[in-house]
Amino acid sequence: MQMLNRKSRQTNKKIKKSHICLFGSLLIIIGISIISMNHVQEIKKQLFSDMKLRLDNNISDEIIEDIPEVEEKKEEPAQPDTKVEDKQINYSKYLGILEIPKIGLKRGFYGFDSKYNNIEYNVTMVGGSTMPDVINGNLILMAHSGDAYISYFAYLYKLNIGDMAYVTYGGMKYKYQIVNIYNIPKTGKATITRNMDRTCLTLITCTKDSDTEQTIYILERI
Repeated sequence: MQMLNRKSRQTNKKIKKSHICLFGSLLIIIGISIISMNHVQEIKKQLFSDMKLRLDNNISDEIIEDIPEVEEKKEEPAQPDTKVEDKQINYSKYLGILEIPKIGLKRGFYGFDSKYNNIEYNVTMVGGSTMPDVINGNLILMAHSGDAYISYFAYLYKLNIGDMAYVTYGGMKYKYQIVNIYNIPKTGKATITRNMDRTCLTLITCTKDSDTEQTIYILERI
């Protein structure tokens, strides 16, 4: 009888241990499932949030074809006595003027009908550009970087998101702020990602210390 009781107690203990293990396993499985579901829900929320942000802000791409070759020029800069001082420049001959105070840049640019609207002469207005007074338009300007005399965008690499630029056109001075900076490969065309509901200024130049990339600066009028 004692032997039977002992065996019965041992069996009960084994059953209890088995039940405890089974219950513990179920708890673990349930916990993993809850965590996984929460993770999936968070991913869904993030995706929907990103999609909503993209829709609300109307972020889109503009493909600009036939981009002139923008290089990091390594020519010797002009001698000081051959440079034209800012006070001597007749800005009235330009269609517009680009100013970026942070890097000390002030340079005029010509319209499409001028032979001087050329990357080898000046800051150049790219085909497909619109002027600052066109609502939701995009003025696209490009110039060389490097240390040559025509490297007007040599110091754009010092700019950060939040920095300011100004365009004077038609007797008005328009204020812009950098909202995005990114690099693209040199392929003869540029993908400009911007908010289509904002009036923008886009600056393009060669990426510093790179022969294969260009940097795009997206600015919005404020």
